[in-house]
Amino acid sequence: MIRTWTASIAPLYEESFYRLCYGQAPAFRREKADRMKGKQVRAQSIGVWLLYEWMKREYEIKEDTAYNLSHSGDYVLCSVSTGQDTKVGCDIEEMKEPNLKIARRFFCPAEYEQIAGEKNGTLRQEYFYRYWVLKESFAKATREGLALGMDTFEIALGSPPVLIQQPEKYPEEYHYREAFVGGRYRAAVCSTDPVIEEIIQADLRDLQR
Repeated sequence: MIRTWTASIAPLYEESFYRLCYGQAPAFRREKADRMKGKQVRAQSIGVWLLYEWMKREYEIKEDTAYNLSHSGDYVLCSVSTGQDTKVGCDIEEMKEPNLKIARRFFCPAEYEQIAGEKNGTLRQEYFYRYWVLKESFAKATREGLALGMDTFEIALGSPPVLIQQPEKYPEEYHYREAFVGGRYRAAVCSTDPVIEEIIQADLRDLQR
C-alpha cells in the first residue's frame, strides 16, 4: 500500500516555528537547508523531511522501505510504501501559465497535441500540469528522474491515468493516483503497488502537538 501526505509549509515562514522544526531535523538535512538561499526553499527542505519522519512514525515504516519526496511553492508532498519491493514516485507542482515550448520539446507528440489543441485556457493549464506531475512521478519511481527522457513513455489521461507506452527496461505495471491541492497545485503518485491511498492533507503544526 502507498500512503501519501501533503502539507503547507506556510507555518515554517515564522522564524520561531522554523527553528523549532529545524532543530528536530537530522544534521545532514539541516546542512542542506543551510546551503539554500531563500526562506521558501529552506522551509521546503525542512518541511518535506519532517513530513516523511512523521509518516514513518505513523505507519511504522522501516528505514529500507521505498519513499519519495517532492515540493513546489508553499507545499510539500511525501509518499511511502508500507510493503517491500515496491517502487514509488511522487510529484507536486504549482500551476502557472503552461509552457508549450517545454511540452513540445519533452512530451510525446500526442500529449503535446492534446495540450496545444485545447482552446479553453483553464483546461490547457490542467492538461499541461497533469502530464507534468504524472511524468515526473513515473520518472522518479524508476529512480532515473530527469535522466529518463520524458518522451520515452506515454500517458493517457483518464480516471485514473494509464501508462500506455513505457521503456522496455521498466516492464512492471505502474499505477497512478492524482490530486488537486491547495487550490492551485497538481499532485501525482506513481507506483508498482496497485493500492495507492487518497492523498491526505496534513498540518505541520500537528507535529508539535
